[in-house]
Amino acid sequence: MSTATTAGAREHARAQGTTVVECMPTVPADRLGDGLIWAETVPGGGYASRRLARGVTLRLTDLYGDACVSVLLFNADEPWERLNVADTVKVLWQAYIGEGHLLLSDQGRALASVTAGAPGRSDAFCGTSTRKANTDRYGDGSPHGPTPAGRELFTLAAAKHGLTRRDLPPSISFFQGVRVDDDGRFRWLGSAGAGAGVELRAEMPLIVLLVNVPHPLDPRPAYTSSAVQLRAWKSSPAAPGDPLWSRSPEGERALLNTADYLTARGIG
Repeated sequence: MSTATTAGAREHARAQGTTVVECMPTVPADRLGDGLIWAETVPGGGYASRRLARGVTLRLTDLYGDACVSVLLFNADEPWERLNVADTVKVLWQAYIGEGHLLLSDQGRALASVTAGAPGRSDAFCGTSTRKANTDRYGDGSPHGPTPAGRELFTLAAAKHGLTRRDLPPSISFFQGVRVDDDGRFRWLGSAGAGAGVELRAEMPLIVLLVNVPHPLDPRPAYTSSAVQLRAWKSSPAAPGDPLWSRSPEGERALLNTADYLTARGIG
């Protein structure tokens, strides 16, 4: 197809839109129905981002069993406050993220809580893939190539919110599990399976960045990553009486820190 003319270029551009058949673009909130405020399907090798209000629940669903979604969270009002994976693991005494776990910021506050999801298929150790690693392994790690790296896609997602590569901390991944053996080596567990889901509830206003790329430890030689469905709806944030408040003293302190911060800002 020639692109030498405007008409030819237009037809060529329109034809490209048919190549990503699994990707459903964002739908305006007033057309979603069922109380949804965000509905999107992110194909393998894709990314998404959104600002979410406090109390919104985001559900991720692995449609075909080969998704690996890495997540970054930022305080939407002061994005220098961001997800701290090390504190999320250390402060709460649990490295395997699952239902009831809080995702903590570098200020000791709860950015989000995991309200559904099995701890056996998450990873708080390895982060996402890099351009060099994907280039060495697949031949190309660029963000617009056939095998994009997670770090490169995170950079694109961050730019939509005025953030740069320097703002990107290590991420948490869902749907592909990792365990640490007795000798300290990482062991890849593979997929949670088609239909597996994880729900994240925003405990403060958030910027959410998501990338869907193969896990760095995935041993398969081909770039294997299938679509993930995103659905978000209004719910209620954690409050005194919620089981999360009494789950652990460390978690209660993080939620109290969050409540104190939001109350001072007139949000709580």
